[in-house]
This record gives sequence, C-alpha cells and structure tokens, in this order.
Amino acid sequence: MKNFFRLFLVLCHTILFTSLAQAQSQMPKLSLSEVSSIKWADKRVEWLDKAQANMPELKHTLVKPVAIVEGVADDGAFQGWRMVKSDQAIENFYKTSLKGHAPIILDLGDHYTGYVTFKVNHTGMPADAPVRLKLTFAELPAEVMTPFDPYTGSLSRAWLQDEVITIMRLPDEVKIPRRIACRYVKIEVLAESYFDFVIEDFSFDAVTSATGEPMALSEDCDPMIRRINQVGLKTLAECMQTVYEDGPKRDQRLWIGDLYLEALANAYSYRNHTLTKRCLYLLAALADEDGYLHATVYEYPTPMPQINQHVHDYSLLYGVALLEYFKETGDRQTAEDLWPVVEYQVEFARTYLKDGIYDVNKQPAWWLVFDWKDDLNRATPMQGLMTFCIAKSYELAEMLGYEDREPVKEWEKVLDQMRRASKSELYDKKRGVMLSGEQGQISYLSQAWMTLSDTFSRKEAQRAMRYVLEDESTCYPGSPYAYHYIIEALLHCGMETQARELMLKYWGGMIDKGADTFWEVYDPKDDKRSPYGMHVVNSACHAWSCTPVYFINKYKHIFQ
Repeated sequence: MKNFFRLFLVLCHTILFTSLAQAQSQMPKLSLSEVSSIKWADKRVEWLDKAQANMPELKHTLVKPVAIVEGVADDGAFQGWRMVKSDQAIENFYKTSLKGHAPIILDLGDHYTGYVTFKVNHTGMPADAPVRLKLTFAELPAEVMTPFDPYTGSLSRAWLQDEVITIMRLPDEVKIPRRIACRYVKIEVLAESYFDFVIEDFSFDAVTSATGEPMALSEDCDPMIRRINQVGLKTLAECMQTVYEDGPKRDQRLWIGDLYLEALANAYSYRNHTLTKRCLYLLAALADEDGYLHATVYEYPTPMPQINQHVHDYSLLYGVALLEYFKETGDRQTAEDLWPVVEYQVEFARTYLKDGIYDVNKQPAWWLVFDWKDDLNRATPMQGLMTFCIAKSYELAEMLGYEDREPVKEWEKVLDQMRRASKSELYDKKRGVMLSGEQGQISYLSQAWMTLSDTFSRKEAQRAMRYVLEDESTCYPGSPYAYHYIIEALLHCGMETQARELMLKYWGGMIDKGADTFWEVYDPKDDKRSPYGMHVVNSACHAWSCTPVYFINKYKHIFQ
C-alpha cells in the first residue's frame, strides 16, 4: 500500500507536469530518451525513496532570552536602528505585570531557527476575560522597529513574522505553530481586562541538522577572519534543516543554487553529506516530465516542485554539485544513479547554443539568477557559466568512465567551440574584458564566469579581474551569491591577495554592521536595498551567504 501511494503521487505529479508543459508551447523539447536509456518515470519513485531514506535528524537546543532591549534610531547603524540593553534584568521580566505595559523586546542573544513556547498566568484576581497579544519576531533591529503595514513588498505579507494570539483562559501554555527564525521578540498587549497577568516562562526550541564538529582554525588566524568563519557557520547551520533551505525565515525550501554553495561549505565544516545526498535525489525525483530540473522544490505536505520554476543557470549547476559530492564522499552509486539528470541538463542547454554562443533571444520560459541586480546583463555570465558547467559535467563523466558515450564524447568539441566563440564575439582586446549585451556592459560577473570557465588564459583573467576591481563604472555585484563566484574566480587565476581583501571588505562589512548571520542581500552603498520592494522581507540568514566557511577552511594558507 505504501509503495502504491508513492507511485500514485508520482503519477499525479507527472500528469500535472504534462498539462502545464503543454501550455508552454514556446519551451523547446528534448525527450530524455534521446540522451539516456533510463526511463525517467521509472526512476522517480526510487529516487524519492532514497531522498526520504536520507532524512536527517534535527538537533534541538533550548534557548532562553538573555536580555530586554530597546530600539534606538541611529543613522550610522545598519538600516537605521540598533539595540541597547535595558536596565531591567531579564529575571524581572517574568515577574512584571503586562497589564497596561508598553511593548517589550526580548533578545535571544543570537539568531535561532525553531519554535516558541511561553506560559501566561494571572496574578491576584482570576482572569475574567481573554488576553490578546501580538508577537513580532525579527532577525534584525530594523525589522522589529519598522512597521510592517502598510506593506509595500512584492512577496506575500504572510512571510513577515508577526502573530496575534488570543489566550482564552489563564493559566495557559502557548505554542506558536509556525517555525520562527529570529533574534528579537517584541510582545505587545492588544486586549486585557481588570486583572494583572505575567509571562512566567519563555523558551525557544532551536533546530538544525548541522551536528558535526566544524574544523578548528589556526591559532594565529586573523580575528576578523575568525569572526567571519563563525558567522558563516551559524548561517549554514540555521539553513541546514531537513533540506538545505535557502532561508529559514522566508521561502524555507530547497533551491539548486543554494544547495551547491551550502554543500561546498558543509564539506569543509559539518560534513553532513547525507543531507547533500537527500537534496540531490529530491531534486531529481521532482524534475519535469522530460527531465528538466525545477529550480526549487517543497518538502511538505508532500515532496513536490514549484511548477515551471525553471532557472537555467541553476539547472546546470546541479551537475557541479553532484561532481563535488562524488569527490567528497566517493559515493559512486549516487553519481551513477543521478548521471542521467546531469546529462539531460547539458543536452537541454545545448539547444540554446547558436554558433557556440548562448542565445538569450530564444525566449526561454524561465529566468536567470546570477545576482540580485536588475541592471546586470546576464548574456555573457550565462555563456561563461554554461561553459564552466559543461566542463565540470565532463569531468564527472570521466570519473565515471562515461566520456566515450554518446552524446558525452561531443562535449569537448562543444567546449572548444564555446570558448573560441566567446573570445571572438564578446572579448574587447583593447581593454581586456568581456562585454555583455548590445550595449557592451562590463560587469564583475562576466569576467568571473569567463575566468572560472577557462575561457581566459591565466594572464587574461588577471587583467580582466583587475580592470573591474579598479573601474568604478563597472556593474558591481549586489549579493553574497555573486561575491562567492567573484572570489572563486580571483582564487582560480592566482589573485589570492585580492580574494582575501575582498572577503574581509564585503563579509567583514556585514560583521561591522552587526550581522549575527549573513544576509541575502548586502549592498555597501544601500543598506535598505531589497529585490522585493521592502527591506523587512529580506532574509537576514541566507544560505548562499555562508561560503566564507568554504574558502577559509579549504584555502588555509590564504585566509588563515
């Protein structure tokens, strides 16, 4: 019966995928049978079973508030607010009547992800009416001090973490059903009566699947590097739940781009490789009916994809993530199982090549991420990323002994054609940089991806990276996700000093502005920058921001 139910779910998903895909006639089709002898539908149940078999256990830690704090407006603080500790001891909070009391802000002392429980009781005369409280949970000082309404964000208002609770009878224990990600908790009394009442206890059940012991840094490690590593580990741990989540406050689901970077950091810290394995199988099991990966998938109430959420750069990175997993674990069975997924992503991407150049005018039915940066032209970054990912996928094929198979044996020629086309069509020899789009945009990411793809020689890469580092008119990055690949590129071409300096400047900048965990969006020129129209809905603990952990621990001679 259990197997029948799983098969039924898979069939339902397949039917749904098919009907939606038919509505998208502009989407180029490539049957999986053209690139693999394995029937995709036959593997879905098996892969989903393997994903579920690698479900991690969550570690639970009981956390108590450490202080009462007050928000202070400060133009010099991040997003205009900072917290100061109140004169009132936290022990006295549990004895203080909340009747008629002004809002109180509790400080957990650090960022945590988990579940809130508190006890409310009357003092003196019995309660003659319900109590209504409003609780606001916030990752940052500005989030708890900024009114959520009127809400101007483009994402659902429900992502903001505020709850109105009505307690019908006292005493009572209240458990907030939704999982929370926060450091600060604001408590406001909305309705009361004649009696006095107190919160007798307040606890936070923090959860994570990061249970391994991180690597120790060298004793003489720079204090800022040590702090960046510590905050990076905290960021990663908060995002390691039963999948690699993108952010524990908002989205709370698995994205391919975040998976790849989290897995890199995890390999050099907690080493929970079963979580990586689970995520790889889950994404494969929930690909569309042809085999094209959805960029993001949900776990609950049952595993399912976000239908037709395709991201071309992310789908190609899946093969790189599988390669790195195989290198770290030696798990050949998983690499062989999931090889058809990698093969399909490459072959599908090849349908977008025109004379060796990725054709952005083919009107794809998805978007390209790369960065939270609206003015970034993504054509040349995509050309470089695709070259990089095909090269890494070919490396995986060589490790598996598949390099002489069809169509893999064509990939080396494809790579050569793409690199030559990039140099002939996109390269400005005079300035030594790659241009992108009709306006010839020069960006950090164009140079970074052409460096990582080995389209540039080492000398050419150094020249291009120096150009963008020194030219203020260059399109600069807007998120830690983009900065990861820029530092990776600097290391790849031997610019180790510049890589270290950039990490200290960018991630150290977040530390200097009070980061407990690293943020989804950080633009040193604009603290309130948001892709969503309102900064309070930004994620302040975001997976793609944790990768200093990877750099610091892999390249010890550079960063420690």
